[in-house]
Amino acid sequence: MATPAQVRALAIVPARLGSQRLPRKMLLERTGRALVVHTLENLAGARALHGVVVATDAPEIAAVVERAGFRALLTSPEHQSGSDRVHEALEQLGAAEWDVVVNVQGDEPELDPRDIDQLVGCFAAREVSAATLCVPLDSREHAAAPQVVKVVRDARGDALYFSRAAIPFAPVDASVAYARADAPAWSSVVRRHLGVYAFRPAALARFVSLPRGALERLENLEQLRWLEAGERMRVIDGRSSALGIDTQADYDAFVERRRRG
Repeated sequence: MATPAQVRALAIVPARLGSQRLPRKMLLERTGRALVVHTLENLAGARALHGVVVATDAPEIAAVVERAGFRALLTSPEHQSGSDRVHEALEQLGAAEWDVVVNVQGDEPELDPRDIDQLVGCFAAREVSAATLCVPLDSREHAAAPQVVKVVRDARGDALYFSRAAIPFAPVDASVAYARADAPAWSSVVRRHLGVYAFRPAALARFVSLPRGALERLENLEQLRWLEAGERMRVIDGRSSALGIDTQADYDAFVERRRRG
């Protein structure tokens, strides 16, 4: 069995110029660096990675990335998802050169690099073909929020389901009809999904070839395509509680955190 040190891992960061909620967010630079560059610099702290590449549809993003000293690949503007873009970039680079490819969104500048190391490390087990991250969910408000994706796992640590709904059900108090005295603590079970994915190259190729499933279309969560196809996805506990930057308020808060140092 391969050890984590023997797993050759590449991070590919999909970064597109268009964004509905925060236009041109990858190039926002009130901190003095473009947002996508912050993500790349953060990934440089992950010891398990043997390379980091940006996959983009925009020459403007590619130019900014390369000026910062990183590599960028131009990919088709027709891709419907970041996974499709990552797959094209991997094919350009040569999929056979890598054991694992990690998909990290360009708007995730505050992930803990040690979480990336853990994610890559789980591929030392041959049965793992796809993996992702989760963290504890800290409030019932977040459990009810559809923008916060929840995940439940089986006894092996593989995903049973991802949802925008509050899963698993947990009664607020014992007076609820479904409550059981021997139920585990709500906080010990509920997990928030972190949208970072790692695949073996062959698994990524299979994933992007699969048709969109009914659950994926209902929840608008592409990882459900993998589960609907009967595949397994390992879900690793992460350290980071950072949220990605989706809105102007998210970016303003990020700038303020950087300012405070």
